[in-house]
Amino acid sequence: MESASGPRERTGAFWAGPLPEALRAIRAGDQGRTQAEAGRLLREHGPNQVEVGRRRGWRLLLTQFTSPIILILLAATVLSMALGDLTDGVIILAIIVASGGLGFWQERAAGRAVDALQARVRVRAEVIRDGREVTVPVPEVVVGDLVVLRAGDVVPADCRLIDAQRLQVDQSALTGEAFPVEKTPGETPVDADLARRTNALWMGTHAVSGTGRAVVMRTGRDTAFAGVAGRVAARPAATGFQRGLTRFGLLLVRIMVVLLVAIFVANLVLGRPIIDSLLFSLALAVGLTPQMLPAIVAVSLSAGARMMAAERVIVKRLEAIEDFGAMTVLLTDKTGTLTTGTVTLTGSLDVCGRPDDEVGRLARLNAGLQRGFHNPMDTAIMHGRPAADEHRRIAEVPYDFTRRRLSVLVQDHDTRKLITKGALSSVLDVCATARTDHGLVPLDEVRDEVQRRFTELSARGHRVLGVAVRPRPDATTATPADETGMTLVGLLAFQDPPKPDAASAIGRLARMGISVRLITGDNRHAARHIAREVGLAGEPMLGADIAACPDADLAARVAHTAVFAEVDPTQKERVLAALRARGAVVGFIGDGINDSPALHAADVGISVDTAVDVAKQAAAIVLLEKSLDVVADGVRLGRRTFTNTLKYIRVNTSASFGNVVSMSVATLVLPFLPLLPRQVLLLNFLSDIPYTTVSTDHADPEQLQHPRAVDVRAIRHFMLVYGPISIAFDLVALAVLHWWWHISTDVFRTAWFIQFTVTEIIVLMVLRTNRAFLRSRPSATLLGTGTLLAAVTVALPYSPLARPLGLAPPPVPVLATLAVLGVAYVAVNELTKRRIPPDHLVTNSRSDG
Repeated sequence: MESASGPRERTGAFWAGPLPEALRAIRAGDQGRTQAEAGRLLREHGPNQVEVGRRRGWRLLLTQFTSPIILILLAATVLSMALGDLTDGVIILAIIVASGGLGFWQERAAGRAVDALQARVRVRAEVIRDGREVTVPVPEVVVGDLVVLRAGDVVPADCRLIDAQRLQVDQSALTGEAFPVEKTPGETPVDADLARRTNALWMGTHAVSGTGRAVVMRTGRDTAFAGVAGRVAARPAATGFQRGLTRFGLLLVRIMVVLLVAIFVANLVLGRPIIDSLLFSLALAVGLTPQMLPAIVAVSLSAGARMMAAERVIVKRLEAIEDFGAMTVLLTDKTGTLTTGTVTLTGSLDVCGRPDDEVGRLARLNAGLQRGFHNPMDTAIMHGRPAADEHRRIAEVPYDFTRRRLSVLVQDHDTRKLITKGALSSVLDVCATARTDHGLVPLDEVRDEVQRRFTELSARGHRVLGVAVRPRPDATTATPADETGMTLVGLLAFQDPPKPDAASAIGRLARMGISVRLITGDNRHAARHIAREVGLAGEPMLGADIAACPDADLAARVAHTAVFAEVDPTQKERVLAALRARGAVVGFIGDGINDSPALHAADVGISVDTAVDVAKQAAAIVLLEKSLDVVADGVRLGRRTFTNTLKYIRVNTSASFGNVVSMSVATLVLPFLPLLPRQVLLLNFLSDIPYTTVSTDHADPEQLQHPRAVDVRAIRHFMLVYGPISIAFDLVALAVLHWWWHISTDVFRTAWFIQFTVTEIIVLMVLRTNRAFLRSRPSATLLGTGTLLAAVTVALPYSPLARPLGLAPPPVPVLATLAVLGVAYVAVNELTKRRIPPDHLVTNSRSDG
């Protein structure tokens, strides 16, 4: 993609040289674009986005045919055609193409559904268009846009900084730097590495504190992020579901290699043609390989995502749905989740705890004139009050998570004052005196009383901030160094009461096997109060305790701790890692700037639509309503999605394993191939079609009650319990058809083809539930598709396609025999289910830590 003036090279090292030269290179000014210009550039150069790992169009189509087994089968088929077996080869190719086309259609539809859902929670950027600040989706940002950045905003493109106030940017995603970097306007050397280009901002990073304005120099594929996108995208750890599928795939590969070689060698020993033997072995390998697994998983997950969207849960990363359903521990902050999220100012108090209007006035000057970080407490302070005249604002020291305070230099009447507001402990750290009825006194004289007041308010569930001032008569700027020798003037008390339904929602999640834990940066007293109100018992574990605890001991400490207080972002990550080390599947709800690392580290990162951009970007799941009940609804649907996906994995694997073993035995005892290669592939194709609708199936309530995960040993056990039943009936059918009825080779193959296809559809209906299959109805779509495919299978030998497929009409007594065997097959499976229920072979998820 080109910039406004041409290819990427025209912008060159945009961080070097004077700013006017950089702006001329992109034919832009320092006042931003007009809407008309932005629209034209967007049409010419496309959206500002970098897609990593997402296959679309012809790439997605090609992936349907790139597995090693399919490629070998294609090569063998072409060789067979070259040797004269043209008809057989064309039919095999047609079946492979049809199977790949079905997978492509399903995956493309799933991808489009996800795109539509993700559009509902797009990250946005503030830009100047036509001289005023507007909000636009990040993909609509164009070269030359003037971007306005505040704490929590993502950097939407590669930019050159124009002005900044204490702007600190986290660019660890690109450089690996552990700490935020301060950005300043100016010039940097042309050969400076990315980390030292302090006047440049990069797509994929985010503002931690401060404010700034910057001109977009590069977008989309021209950005530095695009250059390392493969590495950055590879960083997120695989979900538990992905790891389970990987182990499942390795299990199938081992089984497939052994059987393929054994069958191929056996056919050669029996003197059968080498090409026919190779095609038959490869066709069986395709039958054992769940080719449709990517498509069926994608369809199942996208269907789950659509259902979850109806319950106000938007899924950004489909794989997270399975881990959402497998979640055993949920870490959450209190604001908006356990509390109403409506913060109110309940008191502006002097240092003695009495109401004081002057404290409220000073707090409103600070809250109304700050421009760095909008937050609920400032909104509560300004509730119903107009902001002060903007001209009274001289300078600002923005809030950051190290200082934990915010200072604004204001013109107050006839003098200038630095007004500081923040966490009480951090405000006390910069105060030397306090204002009392007796005038200014040393802070130490009232420190104990202030601390006692703070404890009392916190114990009643209040959030408490301190307010301090310092006269600065001649100051024109403000820096953190000015936050010293200040005077404490009072306290601000805020209330955010517990939600009436928080305790019941926690109980509902507990009944679903999910342990809710409170983790907050608030003080221990407030955390203890809220926890007690919503039914979370026990003393809080403090950030200082976490910092002092070695990793080896932390896992045991956190296992039975329900409340964590006074924790910083690094400590949140350590708690999360300790829980995961004990085998828990951990979800984390966060919506703040400092929650991004934990959202990345969690098995399931959950944010809300009202969160800061960086939190929404880091999350795998976004709630349209911050509520534990919404989380519970989403978990239930996640478990339904998992349950339906697992139906395909276990039933298809068991049936395929049984088919391959049966045909392997048949190869040894029959004087001919039991099925032609094209019939094996057609069987695989037809039996896969009902699985494409498994995402619509119902799930029994007991299947949704507990967390579950993909367990390869459990799938193997399922295969070894139910696979032999399939093998036994296949071999009984073989014996009856070959030695009782003495039917011809073509009729035998036809009857066995019908037997395999129909029984696989039957077993899906039977083993999809622990209940008697008549007491657990499949969805109408699944039942209708299965019934239609069974009818098509029986009708094929009587159709014009019979001869090309090598099929012949079986006599009615033969069909009746197959029907009797089918009924007996259902009965034996039902009896086995009573002793060994299918879901009991699938272990529950990891522990809750």
